[in-house]
Amino acid sequence: MKHHTGSIEVITGSMFCGKTDELIRRLRRATIARQKVRVYKPVIDDRYSVEQVTSHAGSAFDAFPIMDARDIPAKLPENTTVVAIDEAQFFSSDVIDISQVLADQGLRVIVAGLDTDFRGEPFGPMPELMAKAERVDKLHAICMVCGEPASRTQRLVDGRPAHYDEPVVVVGASELYEARCREHHIVPRE
Repeated sequence: MKHHTGSIEVITGSMFCGKTDELIRRLRRATIARQKVRVYKPVIDDRYSVEQVTSHAGSAFDAFPIMDARDIPAKLPENTTVVAIDEAQFFSSDVIDISQVLADQGLRVIVAGLDTDFRGEPFGPMPELMAKAERVDKLHAICMVCGEPASRTQRLVDGRPAHYDEPVVVVGASELYEARCREHHIVPRE
């Protein structure tokens, strides 16, 4: 079943807010609707499974690991109607153009990724993807300090907030990261 028009949907927010769970929910609904789905993820995201997108809660959906978003068109089976890209913040800005091209071809493109890095700054291609999307859903986690809604990702090094000068990309889960609200998100600069 082909869509009448293509579109880009972005699911974003901090770590532990349910981005991948929401992505998987949409993919399962598309599958029930007999749409042909193809899911891609960056090869560096091997936290739970190499060939699945897997949420921190344990939900999973088969996926194809790729080095670069430019690999998507060549690996896209004929008659695909829904393309999903998880952890899009890890791809170069090419993911923006690829998403645009696929949507212009009538495909539904669902992109999930962190909107900000551990510093609280815009992360990779996500801001531009959000600007170009027809739909953007920003989810919130729960602050691990106070229990309020969390919109930030706190990286920890030996249990303490990571310094601003630490590398931006460090793949990990609850052993390295916590969800935090604005008040409890700390990024030391000295």
